[in-house]
Amino acid sequence: MIDHAQLKASATQVDIDQLCQQAIDFGFRNVCVNPAWTTYCSKRLDGTPVGICPVVGFPLGANTARIKVEEAREAVKNGAAELDIVINIGALRSGFTEFVEREIAAVVQAVRGVPVKVILETGDLDDDQKVKGCIAAADAGAAFVKTSTGYGRTGASLEDIALMHRTVGDRMGIKAAGGIRSFSTAYAMIEAGATRLGTSAGARILDELDAA
Repeated sequence: MIDHAQLKASATQVDIDQLCQQAIDFGFRNVCVNPAWTTYCSKRLDGTPVGICPVVGFPLGANTARIKVEEAREAVKNGAAELDIVINIGALRSGFTEFVEREIAAVVQAVRGVPVKVILETGDLDDDQKVKGCIAAADAGAAFVKTSTGYGRTGASLEDIALMHRTVGDRMGIKAAGGIRSFSTAYAMIEAGATRLGTSAGARILDELDAA
């Protein structure tokens, strides 16, 4: 259930190697990395069950739709198994829900068959906007809706996960990300409805589970 993340701009090859090795050792679903590391991770993880999940339009979501589409296509070409895409947050806050849905749909259609997770950045939204963002992602054909980049004002909250779950039900997956650094927090997110976790503390979380 864990996408093991290393998204710091300052991350070195040593950091990415450690990320990949931990993902292999602990059996994580994906490594979540900036697009520049996609090809390297593809080679590093070749022959393992660990996938690669680059982030698109990260972390602001303020790129044009065309750039997000091309970034997504290149990531898949370079070995991405899944994608996390940041929505145009300002557009959703402005009430341009149809625009947000069309942008998400353009990426989904450009990478047909590759699951797309849509990052709402819930810390910047009110509840009505969160609901509209979830519905737009579902109607656009995305596989998951996701709380946060981890670089916004707040990360994942149990209240947001519960709201997202009430909104999309079993229609799509729900990824909790941002501030998940302990087993107790991870477990609470799953209990609230999360079906995937994004965290840079995956190794620590599973070490706590083993020690329990």
